[in-house]
Amino acid sequence: MTSAFLNIGGYLFVFLLSSLATLTPHVGANVAVFDNYWTQRQSDALKQTIASFDPNPLNVTDHLNYHVALAVDATESINSTRRELSQVRNGRKLRKRSGKCVAYNPIDKCWRCNGDWEKNRKKLADCVLGFGRRTTGGKDGPIYVVNDASDDDLINPKPGTLRHAVTRDGPLWIIFGSSMIINLQQELMITSDKTIDGRGARVYIMEGAGLTLQFVNNVIIHNIYIKHVVPKSGGLIRDSEQHIGLRTVSDGDGISLFGATNVWIDHVSMTRCSDGMIDAILGSTAVTISNSHFTDHEEVMLFGANDKHVIDKKMQITVAFNHFGKRLDQRMPRCRFGTIHVVNNDYTHWEMYAIGGNMNPTIISQGNRFIAPPNEQAKQITKREYTPYTAWKTWNWQSEGDYFLNGAYFVQSGKLNAWSPKPVNPVPSKFAIRPQPGTMVRKLTMEAGVLGCKPGTAC
Repeated sequence: MTSAFLNIGGYLFVFLLSSLATLTPHVGANVAVFDNYWTQRQSDALKQTIASFDPNPLNVTDHLNYHVALAVDATESINSTRRELSQVRNGRKLRKRSGKCVAYNPIDKCWRCNGDWEKNRKKLADCVLGFGRRTTGGKDGPIYVVNDASDDDLINPKPGTLRHAVTRDGPLWIIFGSSMIINLQQELMITSDKTIDGRGARVYIMEGAGLTLQFVNNVIIHNIYIKHVVPKSGGLIRDSEQHIGLRTVSDGDGISLFGATNVWIDHVSMTRCSDGMIDAILGSTAVTISNSHFTDHEEVMLFGANDKHVIDKKMQITVAFNHFGKRLDQRMPRCRFGTIHVVNNDYTHWEMYAIGGNMNPTIISQGNRFIAPPNEQAKQITKREYTPYTAWKTWNWQSEGDYFLNGAYFVQSGKLNAWSPKPVNPVPSKFAIRPQPGTMVRKLTMEAGVLGCKPGTAC
């Protein structure tokens, strides 16, 4: 797509031949001083947003569903063979073997049952599916071991700390030498081409600030706890190896994406953040959120924060194999603009609604399980906000293969498959398989959240 950029008086105007309007000025984003460094990063990020947008999203959703079907079939076949072998051997009934690693969803099946995962950590980068499928994180860089849980120096972070690792130039695969609790004094500014890999340790980001991915590309966040995140006052914070920036007050989000692309958040457990758990705004796209567990929160996910941010029409996010658990209220997710694929998640609790939005987002709900709360006024899964029926009736909100319990119901709108051009489908036509039904969700999400991975054994 052709685009042109013009900087005038601190404003970045974007002219897109596809009739996209302008990216809004430097509003919010927690940057107190938009100097030349941040202006360039925002310009580069906008180009990356446009480059990362997939004009045929149905190819992406079909590709994911196809691999889910393959993984389920393979696992069911293995389990069936095991059951048969366990029934009779040498004329005697045998006790069923236990402790076998079982993975039904294709992301986990790609790596989790390999007992040598620690020796081949970067295999993980080959396993992402959905809109974030091109994310590789720090695969092309060295391993960096975090062995110090402190966060005392925000300008010149100590080597061996997480803040030092994520602000280095170039790709890094960041792991942890031991279990630790990290209390972030201010936002953790993560640079491009990084993987934060918590396997083999218990890593808690808690009772401090959260993680920020601002105008960056290619980041994996895997197997960590994020709990009790609170707002922080801001100030001077190192945001790359070459730059220190002045930040405003942070909101208390667990993970914030500002104009971030190619991001994969996987096997994260999140509880009680002051604002949102995961926010993706200002042109963030090519994102997959998978295998994670969310509890004890009011507003879980916000995709698009402002009705004027039309760059979010480029937003494409996959939400797959997650468990939305106890004491959640709403926004799982809440969307403005964009295309959101919500597939094979387990919604066991909500107080107000599960999925909502305004500004004509496309929401494709496939094979989820929805268990409505006892409240008769909260049975509806969906909520269109600030928009009359005459406007939202054409929005493409589709439900396919979802499993509804306790009176849950999904209000559909728009026309089936009108949200994507006819695909150049990479899946052979004879394998044109629909999404796995919501009745399979308990198996597909059975290991959602942080895994207790130990070296030498399957996770």
